[in-house]
Amino acid sequence: MAKYRCELPQLKGGTFISDGGMETTMIFHEGIELPHFASFVLLASEDGRERTKRYYRRYLDIARRHGTGFVLDTVTWRANPDWGQKLGYTIEALQAANEEAVDLLVGLRRAYEQPEQPVVISGAIGPRGDGYKAGAMSADEAEDYHAVQIGTFAGTEADMVAAFTLTNVDEAIGIARAAKMLGMPCAISFTLETDGRLVTGRSIQDAIETTDAATGGSPAYYMINCAHPTHFEGALDHGGAWVKRIGGIRANASTLSHEQLDNSETLDAGDPEDLGRRYRELVRRMPQLRVLGGCCGTDHRHVAAICEACLPQAA
Repeated sequence: MAKYRCELPQLKGGTFISDGGMETTMIFHEGIELPHFASFVLLASEDGRERTKRYYRRYLDIARRHGTGFVLDTVTWRANPDWGQKLGYTIEALQAANEEAVDLLVGLRRAYEQPEQPVVISGAIGPRGDGYKAGAMSADEAEDYHAVQIGTFAGTEADMVAAFTLTNVDEAIGIARAAKMLGMPCAISFTLETDGRLVTGRSIQDAIETTDAATGGSPAYYMINCAHPTHFEGALDHGGAWVKRIGGIRANASTLSHEQLDNSETLDAGDPEDLGRRYRELVRRMPQLRVLGGCCGTDHRHVAAICEACLPQAA
């Protein structure tokens, strides 16, 4: 049975950290081939499962040292029907992979959770298409499509679901509706271009306000991921009610555009200390931020730097 599904602890206060860029870490640091950038394929072997657990433990150890909570996201960003078909997975095999991804995190939670350091298990959802391109689904189509994966998570010990690298507001609306229908708290995370807007040209304010209006404000909170802080700092109206709905940041390490990152054969790991300072300024201006982690190019060094810069005991 899910432990925190009825009351997410990150909504009650305190700082929660999450991991960094799993896929870029596995590919560039671990030398693992991930077809179609899909990390859930690691669950297919004992070696892959052990590598995945070692990856998470680096971050859980950081949370333990700094006394923070943790949001553990599953390796299932690509584990939806379209990407699964490209990888040779049947619907049944995909369901099993999503379930196994949660089971792996349940074991880690048992090993690491402390009374004052909750560990929340979050089923990670990715866009139906490419996270750097505009999707074309209607809200109704997105609701039907993503309900398959969300329904699987609803039958596990996952406390919530989180949809990452969304570029299309209609897809966000559909995911939020499906999550509400299936009784799963959800976080909606948009990815932004270097101008602080979605690839469709819509502002982050418009994306959040439109999604809230269409769903009765059902998302537990919103996030921004897969963009460097320099890309979106100027797009945040810190006096607006909509910006207070942003509860988490998972930024890229690099200041490069998505197109540049897509075409790069090397990893731009940026500057962890500079990233930490930029997070500190975001937290100062947005005290409602609760979940701090990384995305492409980040690893445990970046998340450690974020903790050292942002947490009171590091001052």
